[in-house]
Amino acid sequence: MLEIKDKLAEIHKSFLNLEKEIAKPETVADIKKYTKLMREYKRLKVIVDNYLEWDKLEHEIADQKEMLTIEKDPELIELIRSELPELEEKYDKITEELNVLLLPHDPLDEKGAILEIRAGTGGDEAALFAEEIYRMYCRYAEINKWKVEIMSISESEGGGIKEVISEISGDDVYGRLKYEGGVHRVQRVPVTESQGRVHTSAITVAVLPQAEEIDEVVIDEKDLKIDVYRSSGAGGQHVNKTDSAVRITHIPTGIVIAMQDERSQIQNRARAMKLLESKLLKLQQEKREQEVSSQRRSLVGSGDRSEKIRTYNFPQGRVTDHRIKLTLYRIEEIMQGSLDMIIDPLIHYQNALLLGQSVEEFSSADADED
Repeated sequence: MLEIKDKLAEIHKSFLNLEKEIAKPETVADIKKYTKLMREYKRLKVIVDNYLEWDKLEHEIADQKEMLTIEKDPELIELIRSELPELEEKYDKITEELNVLLLPHDPLDEKGAILEIRAGTGGDEAALFAEEIYRMYCRYAEINKWKVEIMSISESEGGGIKEVISEISGDDVYGRLKYEGGVHRVQRVPVTESQGRVHTSAITVAVLPQAEEIDEVVIDEKDLKIDVYRSSGAGGQHVNKTDSAVRITHIPTGIVIAMQDERSQIQNRARAMKLLESKLLKLQQEKREQEVSSQRRSLVGSGDRSEKIRTYNFPQGRVTDHRIKLTLYRIEEIMQGSLDMIIDPLIHYQNALLLGQSVEEFSSADADED
């Protein structure tokens, strides 16, 4: 407990110094520095607010217990004994919250995100499901007051979406969506199925942290191979008349980004570079994680596209997240954007892993809460 106290006291001191730094005119004038410091201020404020409440409760409990040893009035003794359990319960709850808040912080969590959805096995049914999942995330973004902007979209001739890449801006977007990466399966009777048989289709979802000007993503122009070509498909009069489409290959990593949705080559190049920066930022993050622990691989948030993470079974009205063995019979609500009922348990599970809790302990605690 003393170690936690010392750590919290140090954080409080850093927070007060940060307040002074942010108030300086030269800091306010430096947008890059100010933005970075405000993000850290916002993160530390949550810890400090909890710490001050925790410290206050600790002193109150100590005072109450001391009163029990010296007080002679039976009525006052009874009153103190009746109030103590509530104070101790609050204290224990804030202690748990502080343990989670003191876990290693991922600075990318506060960023926006690039969301990529692609139809996989299942033909037209997969494309229709990709469109529905995209709408689900758009509704979730609306609930959280995030902004969604399509960067690139390829529609299927039979309806639905072959591929859509969107930029989602707002607070803590990546932190909320980063566990969504992987294979999402749908089980239902397709509209084209005449005999009422249930089919299984799949789509892939990828979530990348949104790269910003304040990020240290350095791209050397010598490492880029840039091709321009004529756009194809829907897009207006400019299609097939000008070389407006852009394909950028990052030679060291082999990452290829192609953009053709905008009307000008300059706009397509800007969007392709933005997406490339986000992919490189994701690679940097993965490299840092491997350096910290090459052995540890979390079940949650690996982002492996070959990993089946979730199944949406429409005939049974259920959604199952296979990583934490969570099944909810609330598919309609989830498809309407009520994703917190899945995302919150995933975050709690990841925190349990970081706290050294076993899967069995987590499952048991989760069942007790239910």
